[in-house]
Amino acid sequence: MKMRSKLLILASLLLAGIISTQTASATDGYFSLAYGTQNKGMAGAGIAWYKNSLINGNPASLVKLGNQYQFGVNMFNPNREYTVTGNPSPRPAFGLAPGTVESDSKIFFIPNFGANWMLNEKSSFSVAMYGNGGMNTDYAPKNGFGTFGMPDADTGVDLGQMFLNLSYAYQVSEKHSFGVTAIAAYQYFEAKGLGAFGQNGMSSDMTKLTDNGHDNAFGVGFKLGYLGQLSEKLSIGASYQTMVYMSEFDDYAGLFAEQGDFNIPSTWTVGLAYQANENWVFAADFKRINYKDVASVSNPMNPMTAIPAFFVGGDPSDMMNYTPNPNFTPLGSDKGAGFGWEDINVIKVGAEYAGIDTWTLRAGYSHCDQPIKKSEVLFNILAPGVVQDHITLGCSKVLSEKGNALHFAFVYALENSVKGPNTMDPAQTIEIKMNQIEFEIAYSF
Repeated sequence: MKMRSKLLILASLLLAGIISTQTASATDGYFSLAYGTQNKGMAGAGIAWYKNSLINGNPASLVKLGNQYQFGVNMFNPNREYTVTGNPSPRPAFGLAPGTVESDSKIFFIPNFGANWMLNEKSSFSVAMYGNGGMNTDYAPKNGFGTFGMPDADTGVDLGQMFLNLSYAYQVSEKHSFGVTAIAAYQYFEAKGLGAFGQNGMSSDMTKLTDNGHDNAFGVGFKLGYLGQLSEKLSIGASYQTMVYMSEFDDYAGLFAEQGDFNIPSTWTVGLAYQANENWVFAADFKRINYKDVASVSNPMNPMTAIPAFFVGGDPSDMMNYTPNPNFTPLGSDKGAGFGWEDINVIKVGAEYAGIDTWTLRAGYSHCDQPIKKSEVLFNILAPGVVQDHITLGCSKVLSEKGNALHFAFVYALENSVKGPNTMDPAQTIEIKMNQIEFEIAYSF
């Protein structure tokens, strides 16, 4: 296939990706477990394994790939629900209707693609496009009321993100290479059914709190990578991605802290790959996601700062038994409430076996810390990214002597939940729960 034809195909895929952008489901918090079908088959392990680096991998690895093109699509099925136990207290408590409600948003598709060109024997240029996200929920009204008490209101949020990476890699010596990636990002957001927070005086601007349709934001960041050969069989890799600085969601300046700010947190990863022989490769990565970089993600929903009044003791049914909150910081303000997410560590291990003619088999396991504390379950009904453990399988089948191949990956995120108090109603507890299945297919040529 001529270069011009390949470029036309990739340009078409880029357009299709922008048009069909959907919200990826929460895995490592709201980052994807892995990017690219081959890497996903190893649970994201492989910062030091160059062969699976095309889609948002270690930019230093790209110089070892040669000319390569790939496009794929991911289908994922996240299942989210929340359960409220206990009857709501009278105002000024912020109580919810008891019972279990499932999110109606269950099936999503998102494309990805990448292309790598060797500029010469020691340098390469790469383009990749992929999605990310995790706060997509859609809770239908129950008994005529939405989750937070608004009549006949669908409740939820819709966050979609798409990234375009432009990478340059250089082989500085036989055993060492470096890479840099310029990142352009687009994201959209919508919130529904949150009017009760405004009616309770909890927003800095009720007109920019909820039900304003989709708003858009654009931003930039960059990533640095290193790949080194420690011995004939052992390699080491590392990458650091800066925070991606986004324009503000102006239509939701009364919801997100810092007047609608929603930047994308920084991350860093280190790992090792051991090529035991020509057939077996084992990889292990350690990743850090810095959610505390972003106030709208990490600020807590603390009743002592997020609600204009709070109980001071006695019977919560006594409406006179509360006092104005001197520390009140409304939604949308610099210190306004967010989702209360913690920074998390992620450990990923994976294996790849290429000892079957024209086939490569993969498997992996990933475990991440819990980003959501028990005290933050109320607001995280909207974004229950509580899964921590992932089991993955994958394979590739070479189709021709030119190296054209099909790739497959399967991911199961084990069900997990977080249960804690409704911090705005002492009579209630809330449990948020999630599990997830993914299936991805890609074609490289």
